[in-house]
Amino acid sequence: MIQYRLKCTNGHRFDAWFLDGATYDRQSAVGGISCPFCGDDQIGKAPMAPNLAKSKNDKQIEPAELRATEVAERILNAVNRLRKKVEKNYEYVGDNFAEEARSIYYGETEKRGIYGEASEQETLDLEEEGIEFFRIPIGPRRND
Repeated sequence: MIQYRLKCTNGHRFDAWFLDGATYDRQSAVGGISCPFCGDDQIGKAPMAPNLAKSKNDKQIEPAELRATEVAERILNAVNRLRKKVEKNYEYVGDNFAEEARSIYYGETEKRGIYGEASEQETLDLEEEGIEFFRIPIGPRRND
């Protein structure tokens, strides 16, 4: 296992574990790594200090810590896959999400899958009206 310090184009830094350097290269080449803060998949290695071999007296990585890191990486990858599926299969309505969701709910426009942004107040109003929606961590929209 190898740990890299990574950075997205928005300047967020985070650590990620990979089986080896080639695994990182493959995942990076296909956009398989995304920023846990903003969802950006334009990721590069950030400067980091070398990880020197530990002496016998130094603690090894706890199995629970390693497992937590693996689970977190799986969750981030699942969120990234969900984000890509939503972007591919649903209509982006931007800041008009609440208005469009309301129009669909009341039958004023055709029923279709949409995604976009809404303020906290708009989401509270939608909930109050009984309009179902799901919050998912999408990150900034990019025009690929």
